[in-house]
Amino acid sequence: MHIGFEAIGTEWQIKIKDSLSSAKQAEIQQAIDDRVEEFTRSYSRFIDESIVADIARQAGRYKLPEDAAPMIEMYQEFYRLSGGRVTSLIGGMMVDAGYDSTYSFRSKPIRPVPKFDEIVEFKAPFLTTKEPVQLDFGAAGKGYLVDLVGELLDQRKINNYLINAGGDMIHKGEGSVRVGLEDPVDTSKAIGVMALSNQSLCASSINRRVWKGYHHVMNPQTHTSTTGVAATWALANSALLADMLTTALFFVEPARLEDKYDFEYMVVRENNQLEASPTFTRSLFKAEDVQ
Repeated sequence: MHIGFEAIGTEWQIKIKDSLSSAKQAEIQQAIDDRVEEFTRSYSRFIDESIVADIARQAGRYKLPEDAAPMIEMYQEFYRLSGGRVTSLIGGMMVDAGYDSTYSFRSKPIRPVPKFDEIVEFKAPFLTTKEPVQLDFGAAGKGYLVDLVGELLDQRKINNYLINAGGDMIHKGEGSVRVGLEDPVDTSKAIGVMALSNQSLCASSINRRVWKGYHHVMNPQTHTSTTGVAATWALANSALLADMLTTALFFVEPARLEDKYDFEYMVVRENNQLEASPTFTRSLFKAEDVQ
């Protein structure tokens, strides 16, 4: 079974190897559609009807979905680990820079990014804000939705699948799948190929979502997009963690993150210097060695 669709700004491809009846396939397709729509209605800053859009309009106490806690709490952890540079409150800065709900890409003066602990309190499932604030879950939201769709398949006893949401992926089942790692300088090429087996792999690169003077990885303290790192990859047991790590690696040295989390990584600096953890390096094939 193969399912393809567009959601949260990227192309999704889901491949299921299990043998399924037509009725079961239809039920899975509908369940995935419903889950993605629910997530979007809750967390997207690009639609007026979402909870996030309501939070941007008015301060108050908002009840988030039951699935909110793992994502919000991880953002809080990485906010502390990164000294405030990884933050869900980056949305206002992204809007000011031009990455707004209409994709105008017209920048205006950047307002200061609020400090999370000063204006936001989260006690699951309620999020309380002291002032209107534009949340953005781009650092980890896509990975988390990959996990949630995977859980949906697990609940239906699907044993062999690959979910790929624009390069954020999870594999489950027998064997492995070969995944090309895109060259951040020349996107028509791969700098290597990884055999992914029963883990999550996520990536982030400054060659995606680029507009005048900016790319999508932004530093709330300098009011600019980041410099120094061209691309990151992270391999972990959940796409939520892997996705968050790919953003954190733009700001935090890997050794600091390795003290707290179990993961493998690769970082390509803007000077083309490559840094990778030993297991990641050992599992990587050169692109030209793969037929």
